[in-house]
Amino acid sequence: MPEVTRTYEVRTFGCQMNVHDSERMAGLLEQAGYVRAGKDAETADVVVFNTCAVRENADNRLYGNLGQLAPKKAARPGMQIAVGGCLAQKDRDTITRRAPWVDVVFGTHNVGKLPVLLERARVQREAQVEIAESLEAFPSTLPTRRESPYAAWVSVSVGCNNTCTFCIVPALRGKEKDRRPGDVLAEVEALVAEGVLEITLLGQNVNAYGSDMGDRQAFSKLLRACGRIEGLERVRFTSPHPRDFTDDVIEAMAETENVMPQLHMPLQSGSSRVLKAMRRSYRQERYLGIIEKVRAAMPDAAISTDIIVGFPGETEEDFQETLHVVREARFAQAFTFQYSKRPGTPAAEMEGQVPKEVVQERYERLVALQEEISWSENKRQVGRTVEVLVAEGEGRKDDATRRLSGRAPDNRLVHFARPAEPVRPGDMVTVEISYAAPHHLLAEAPPSGVRRTRAGDAWELRNAAPAEPKGVLLGLPTVGAPAPAPAAQPGGGGCSVC
Repeated sequence: MPEVTRTYEVRTFGCQMNVHDSERMAGLLEQAGYVRAGKDAETADVVVFNTCAVRENADNRLYGNLGQLAPKKAARPGMQIAVGGCLAQKDRDTITRRAPWVDVVFGTHNVGKLPVLLERARVQREAQVEIAESLEAFPSTLPTRRESPYAAWVSVSVGCNNTCTFCIVPALRGKEKDRRPGDVLAEVEALVAEGVLEITLLGQNVNAYGSDMGDRQAFSKLLRACGRIEGLERVRFTSPHPRDFTDDVIEAMAETENVMPQLHMPLQSGSSRVLKAMRRSYRQERYLGIIEKVRAAMPDAAISTDIIVGFPGETEEDFQETLHVVREARFAQAFTFQYSKRPGTPAAEMEGQVPKEVVQERYERLVALQEEISWSENKRQVGRTVEVLVAEGEGRKDDATRRLSGRAPDNRLVHFARPAEPVRPGDMVTVEISYAAPHHLLAEAPPSGVRRTRAGDAWELRNAAPAEPKGVLLGLPTVGAPAPAPAAQPGGGGCSVC
């Protein structure tokens, strides 16, 4: 391990799974003696790229970033660069061939080897490429450096058993592997004991949880068990697959008080013909039937989705079917993507690749329709009183507007006037919605109530502490929050869109 304190930076691309993996990488590095680089640092001693292989420009983005670092590394003896994640799992030796200044390449299955590989590269003075073909240890057993004290990701499974023709993720993340329920609940209880109020259960196909254990109702049981954990105020999950979305899950959501009225349900296409070509094991009628049941059980639930435009063979009639589902479902939000050809996927070799200009025109029509629906659905919130979990970094203009921001129970973003009394991230405020925009709500009057919480206490304690790294528990997480997901995700056939 380094004899002097070295700094690190982790740069994350892709889905929520990658964001959570980056927390593990940071925890491993801090356990090994590294210190997180300050925001003003020009370059850290170790820069780690946690990559995504879903989008077509993922390769260009990575090598562009690596190219920018090459002269800085040449000018700083001892600086190291590591590349991990899905693109590393896919490209392996290609990375060091195209960017020979990279020191370490590691895959999705051996995140825990990062500090050892960095040290080996430093001592041997040559690149270390190590890609495991199967999971070496479930990520929950690794140290974690979480971002904030009020909310946290909790992985329930890794991998994917589906064979969607547009998606390369199963080849890179492997088959689904579930954690035992007791291990998941133990992690949640440990987080709550540290002050966390909200957890998000995470999996490539989170509601397929239990298939590895032979229990088709394991996920609904897990939701209900989370409802019995004292001090846990909010439970969310992402992302479910329509194929596995069963009535017992809807019942558990509706009947468990701390499970939030919010659902992210990937659609991908509204055309049953295209869904078949995608190897999505549901059709339009099945999807809309799920939405109908969810709304019957939870009338105020906010439903979001993922949609791909321009899948090979998509006709104007197919696209109109997608617009039909969007109108019927009335999504609060949709992550919309133009189809991206990925080498190694069946869809990349399909006939009927849709011309770029046609895809662009359809995409713009879809975005315009969804924008109109999102705004209309948000306007229905005006006049409602909601309790908002105050967040850190959610409102980019908060300083200029003298407002604070947070999330309502249905996960809508709410900006609100600062109250007279101090409010910390992790505290709860009660506000009345007075204005709606397509992507946020506004409460212009000061909050009618402020509830100081254990999470706010934890945030205050963390920010009052000295800058030196705190100890990281091995096998159990420290407290923290999911960092805001990168704007390009979820969607387009990635980890969180199945």
